[in-house]
Amino acid sequence: METAKSIKTEMRRAIRAIKKEMGAERLVEKSVDAVRRMEDDTRYRAARTVMLYHPLWDEVDTRPMIQRALASGKRVILPTVHGDDIVAVEVTAATEWREGDFGILEPVAPPYEGAIDLIVVPGVAFDRSGGRLGRGKGYYDRFLPKHPEAVRIGICFDFQLVESVPREPFDLTMHTVIAEGGKAEL
Repeated sequence: METAKSIKTEMRRAIRAIKKEMGAERLVEKSVDAVRRMEDDTRYRAARTVMLYHPLWDEVDTRPMIQRALASGKRVILPTVHGDDIVAVEVTAATEWREGDFGILEPVAPPYEGAIDLIVVPGVAFDRSGGRLGRGKGYYDRFLPKHPEAVRIGICFDFQLVESVPREPFDLTMHTVIAEGGKAEL
C-alpha cells in the first residue's frame, strides 16, 4: 500500500514533468485565464487587503494581478521567506525588490502585521474539495493558520486539479480553487 508521502512525491513528479514539457512561455499564456477568473471572483473583488505571490517560473503568473491590485487601491501583501517561515510584507508602486530564496523576487519592506482579507495560495496540486499539495517545505502550512480569518483561494492550471490530494492533520483546506478553466466551489 502506498503511503501518503510516496503519493505526494509521485504527484509532484508528474506535475513537474507536465510543466517542464509545456515550458515557461506556455504557462504564462495559460496564466491569463486563471488570473482573470481570480479577479472576477466576488470575494477577491470585495477584499481590501490581499496576499498574492511573486511566481516561480512554473506557477500561475500573478505579476499582472499584483499591478492591477495596486492600481485599484487594494492593499497588496506578498510573502517573503525568512528561514523556514513566510513573513508577509506590504508592497507599493515604490517598493524595491531583491532576489530571495529560491530565486523569487521579494519586496524589501518591513513585516506586515495587520489583517489579511484574502490569501491567493499557489500549489503543486489541488483537489475539488479544497485539498492542497505544496512543494513539501511547509511554508504555507505554517503561515495560513496564523490568519484564520482570511479567505484562502488556491490558484492553479487545469492539469493541477487532481482527483484527491493526500492530507495531513495540519493541512488547511482552501475555500475555493481557481484554475484557468473554472473554479471549484467548496
